Amino acid sequence: MTGGGTSIPTELGTKPIGALIKQYAIPGIIAMTASSLYNMVDSVYIGHIPDVGSLSIAGLAVTFPLMNISTAFGTLVGVGAATMISVLLGQKNYGTASKVLCNDVTLNIITGIVFTLVTLLWMDPILRFFGASDATLPFARDYMTIIAIGNAVTHLYFGLNAIVRSSGNPKLAMGLTLFTVTSNAILDPIFIFTLGMGIRGAAIATVLCQCMALAYTMRYFLNQKRFLHLPRSLKIFRVDWRIAMDSLAIGMGPFLMNLASCIVVLFVNQQLGKWGGDMAIGACGIVNRLSFLFIMIVMGFNQGMQPIAGYNYGARQYARVKEVYVKTAAWASLVTFLGFIVSFFLSRQCAMIFTEDPLLVEKASRGLRITNAAFAIVGFQMVTTNLFQCLGMVKKSIFLSLSRQLLFLLPCIYLLPALLESEEGVWLSFPISDTLSAIITGALAWNLLLKLGRLKDGDDPSILGGQI
Repeated sequence: MTGGGTSIPTELGTKPIGALIKQYAIPGIIAMTASSLYNMVDSVYIGHIPDVGSLSIAGLAVTFPLMNISTAFGTLVGVGAATMISVLLGQKNYGTASKVLCNDVTLNIITGIVFTLVTLLWMDPILRFFGASDATLPFARDYMTIIAIGNAVTHLYFGLNAIVRSSGNPKLAMGLTLFTVTSNAILDPIFIFTLGMGIRGAAIATVLCQCMALAYTMRYFLNQKRFLHLPRSLKIFRVDWRIAMDSLAIGMGPFLMNLASCIVVLFVNQQLGKWGGDMAIGACGIVNRLSFLFIMIVMGFNQGMQPIAGYNYGARQYARVKEVYVKTAAWASLVTFLGFIVSFFLSRQCAMIFTEDPLLVEKASRGLRITNAAFAIVGFQMVTTNLFQCLGMVKKSIFLSLSRQLLFLLPCIYLLPALLESEEGVWLSFPISDTLSAIITGALAWNLLLKLGRLKDGDDPSILGGQI
């Protein structure tokens, strides 16, 4: 992993958009794909623990809502800081960018510690609320206790990794992610099988890998020769609350999206537990892991788009903002279309990667086909939501983030299983909500493109509904 990145990334405003997308998105795609495989490796190893693999998978699925809450608070701090830094670099405001970086460190530590304390104090009631049964609770508890203890490290690592990428060094961000994936794949079987720690060993391996990656990241930002760096003093912990509130406002969209994901998974687990039992919850965990692989690739495109769009919006180069959005949306849609193809034609083979239990394979295979029936349009939705976030249009970003999950998905999850008297009602809720939210997303995207088309480079962007 090389350190690079000591110069200001002015190429974001001058280099051809297609070349920039390749330069920034490919490392992001590799990193996010690796991150997805990072989670899948845990699930694959856990699913093959002798005698208890199926219950372990179900227990792991129960922890997803709680982990989504942790991710929500991490994105509240990290995404806002990364977005602000991209725009500030475009404005050549390097002093404020460094202050944002310091704020990111302190706020991530605070949120991470608070989450750890709350989780450890009320672990069992929280997990039962999220769908744990007597059979799956011990596995969920063993895994989540270790993850919660390392939560501050997780928050800080992912937050700083996003800033490494936004400050013009996507290859280093990718390298750090690849390191965590590779080391986790090596340590997982050692802790799970060789040392006989089971699901707890998977969690220990995860936290250890993130600790090592964070140590390198901190070393990177403590280099005083970099244009964006942390001071080697207690000033690192000072919070500028004006900057902090601006950062949190930008991060509110993805925060609410992840929080909504938690609520959705909670309802999904409860409904699947009611209509299909622990195996249905385990099947949902497998479906999520497989779908997440394609979603993370799209998130890699989003990560590549974020510094390019943010920088050029800050520099008032609107034609370049429009171009990067259109090209990113096209590529992301192709990815989710491929996800639909895999889900429909290879569902059984995909499920068998995680388990040999025939009942779990059957439930996961059918769930994957139904859940991703409209998956092809998800890429476009994700990129559009991310664009509004990049441009600081907080209200629209939040609305798009929440419309699919709260406005459409939750009512379907609540009503369809009862109407059909089957767990299939849960699976059908996803393509229905994807289709409805795509219509709204398309309308807002079209309106934004029209406004971008009316702006000339250098114009005041207030016509678009607000500045960052």
